[in-house]
Amino acid sequence: MPIEMDASLIVDARCLHAWYGSSHVLHGVDLQIHRGETVGLLGRNGMGKSTLIRTLLGHVSRRDGYIGLFGQDMSRAQPHQVARCGVAYVPEGRGVFPNLSVRENLVMAARPCGDAGAGWTYRRVLSTFPRLGERLHHLGAQLSGGEQQMLSLGRALLTQPRLIILDEATEGLAPKTVLEIWRVIEEIRASGIASLIVDRNYRKVLQESDSAVVLLKGRVVLAEASSLLRERSELASHLGV
Repeated sequence: MPIEMDASLIVDARCLHAWYGSSHVLHGVDLQIHRGETVGLLGRNGMGKSTLIRTLLGHVSRRDGYIGLFGQDMSRAQPHQVARCGVAYVPEGRGVFPNLSVRENLVMAARPCGDAGAGWTYRRVLSTFPRLGERLHHLGAQLSGGEQQMLSLGRALLTQPRLIILDEATEGLAPKTVLEIWRVIEEIRASGIASLIVDRNYRKVLQESDSAVVLLKGRVVLAEASSLLRERSELASHLGV
């Protein structure tokens, strides 16, 4: 029987199971993201957050369950098919091309904006991240960690995504750069692009998201509006804080 999907949902993942070899990592995970919604994904290290992201993106080959993206059944989709749907990914570890210049890293992924000119242009990315404009001819390998994160985020935005997934976007960055990254995340949210955010600063995630999901050993243990989740007494124990 075909699965009915709410038209307002851009992500509708149901009863996801995923394995790495013989290790059963995800156990019946559900995740829904509505149009324009920002969702936080929380949990201690090793609880399945990155595996859930990789499963949604099609990087985990051994998986069961249903994945709906933008009204399409993408349960068996390959990563390039997911990307073409309008999903952008800023991975943990940044994933810039070390032997390409800043400009080349950006333009290789760029897609045209809509007819009205709305969206993220090359000029807008350089305006948002002035340091990238100063280093256009530097190789990716020559950038600092913070500059690489800006480059990874700028490259993702140039794909004109309908959903952007941020996996530990502020990890290991200087405090000033962290503030800059969160400022851009706020701008993304205000622009109506949906987001799925993983970050160790759970308080900031809850502040900048509409709802959040907490994973414990590959299972969802809490899922509700971020404003309500902040008041949950058991939240700290699930996050190990």
